[in-house]
Amino acid sequence: MSKRPIVCIPCNIIDFDGTKAQSVRDTYIRALVEIAGCNPLLLPALTDGIDAQEIAAKVDGFLFTGARSHISPQCYGGTQQFSDDLLDNARDNTTLPLLRVAKEMDKPVLAICRGFQELNVAMGGTLNQKVHQTEGYLDHRGREGLRAPEIFELQAHKVRRENGGWFEKIGMPAEFTVNSIHEQGIEKLAPNLQVEAVSEDGLIEAVSHRNKRFILGTQWHPEGDWHVNPPSRKLFEAFGSVLRA
Repeated sequence: MSKRPIVCIPCNIIDFDGTKAQSVRDTYIRALVEIAGCNPLLLPALTDGIDAQEIAAKVDGFLFTGARSHISPQCYGGTQQFSDDLLDNARDNTTLPLLRVAKEMDKPVLAICRGFQELNVAMGGTLNQKVHQTEGYLDHRGREGLRAPEIFELQAHKVRRENGGWFEKIGMPAEFTVNSIHEQGIEKLAPNLQVEAVSEDGLIEAVSHRNKRFILGTQWHPEGDWHVNPPSRKLFEAFGSVLRA
């Protein structure tokens, strides 16, 4: 393994002056480099997909990021409740196979927001497409009028750590605060994923894979608040430590 582990980050498809572009927000890259101590390798999202086995064999781990887009409900047998402009089929076709192969090859994974939801879907779970319209849940969407970096630094609600998982192992507090910038969330938890943390309303905020070295996902954005929120920093530190072990 290289001195600085190589971590693959799949891109998103965005509109750039009327043409399609591959994109990853810089905050993910900076957290991976500065806190986890890794070398990032950006992977384009392709409609026809990629050779997931070949890609996974050449890298040490994966970081699956958040995005404006939503996973196509066809990927988990759901009925679409949002407009087509929020789809990114190229990303779905790239990330879901990569997640399954990463599990098979026991490659460390950190999955954030959309990536967290992709992890659940790839492992056999389903999503709630409108959490804010579901009785009993808070509105987890970002505060109106706020933009980056303030929207990521705002500590929107508390989460409670579950015992017996990765969060306890790496010393995450029993209770801490997180940002909240998402419309969807986990509905049915995938088999072999265990809950690491839940929000005040009971929504799942973090999961891990029971039987793998390090497959961890968070619904909040630790890359956006690690400099003001120590638990978020601890996640990137733990990811880097596992990659170098």
